[in-house]
Amino acid sequence: MDKNLQLAILSAVNAGREILKVYAEDFAVEYKSDESPLTKADKNAHLAIVDGLKSSGLPLLSEEGKTIPYEDRSKWELFWLVDPLDGTKEFIKKNGEFTVNIALIEQDTPIIGVVYVPVTGILYYASSGIGSYKIKLAADFSEKDIDTLIERSVSLTDSEYPTIYTIVASRSHSTKETDEFVNRKKAEVGNIDLISAGSSLKLCLVAERKAHVYPRLAPTMEWDTAAGHAVASYSDCKVYDYATGNELKYNKQNMLNPWFVVTAQQ
Repeated sequence: MDKNLQLAILSAVNAGREILKVYAEDFAVEYKSDESPLTKADKNAHLAIVDGLKSSGLPLLSEEGKTIPYEDRSKWELFWLVDPLDGTKEFIKKNGEFTVNIALIEQDTPIIGVVYVPVTGILYYASSGIGSYKIKLAADFSEKDIDTLIERSVSLTDSEYPTIYTIVASRSHSTKETDEFVNRKKAEVGNIDLISAGSSLKLCLVAERKAHVYPRLAPTMEWDTAAGHAVASYSDCKVYDYATGNELKYNKQNMLNPWFVVTAQQ
């Protein structure tokens, strides 16, 4: 396994442990300038990831460090793009549907992605060299278990899509446009199933063939999607701009994503 992928997996697991420590407490919630929530878990997970990835020698960009000027980061050929706790609203609700997201970006494209679900121990990982995989980790998973992880991982492309056309949508960010997308699909294919999930799990559900499509017709930032994008891309799925049909790109001057759709390659 690629050394950077190993670092990303171990860093995600360590961040998840920090998150679960706070999850078990009666934690306080702060609010940022955009009124999005922030907890001690976000901060502690960020520190764990920074510490875990520092040996790579690569720059790191995350929501917690988004003030790095574009004139600096535009020169980066390879860098980490991280969301230490994706789905803070789900974390606060204590429904378990939050993730740790770590991606390695080459110029404008994710080439490694790790999405970790601390509550369940489910880990999705992907890279350009090996494809996309899923495994449930033991609670005491450590660096010495990397070889076992490889042996027990299941390729996401081994699964089949549901018989009924299935759409996954955001649990906390529903929009009129998403409802319209669902209604158009219903008219096009007939009977559909609609499921909801939080955080980057939605990209992973398409990648592992539990849903056919995920329309995200609402705002997201690059760190929200990069890791899940890699998991989907290397599982033969497409993550594309809803307006243009082009693949999502990263390290833009404005790190706000366009509306996008995740679906199987046609």
